[in-house]
Amino acid sequence: MAGEALPTLVKEVTATTIVAGAIASRDFAPIHHDFRAARKAGLPDIIMNNITTGGLVGRYLTDWSGPEGEIKRMKFHLGSPCHPGDILTMTGNVVRKHCHLNEHLVHVEYDFLVPRGSHCRGTATLCLPTMAAE
Repeated sequence: MAGEALPTLVKEVTATTIVAGAIASRDFAPIHHDFRAARKAGLPDIIMNNITTGGLVGRYLTDWSGPEGEIKRMKFHLGSPCHPGDILTMTGNVVRKHCHLNEHLVHVEYDFLVPRGSHCRGTATLCLPTMAAE
């Protein structure tokens, strides 16, 4: 149903989370693994890269949709950096449901918050195996 809230997911972000995400995505920019380089760049600590953020968005959406759900489209805009020790609070809601070409599509908006504000917000379209009640 439009307006339906997705479950809130809370994750404590560690340095390991940030460094592992950077390594896995082959992003070797020092601000993602070297706190001295991050401080030299004017940051209080290392920051999560956008590919790791995108992976967390995908996880959040597919945890909600279930194993049969498929992300058809995902857009996000980065805001406040995410640092080790931050609590990342992931929220979202259903904007619209409809059928198109025999696909059950659900459009959602989401926002990932850190203590300084929105880390990332965006929209996504998922295809579900069946349409939930309108």
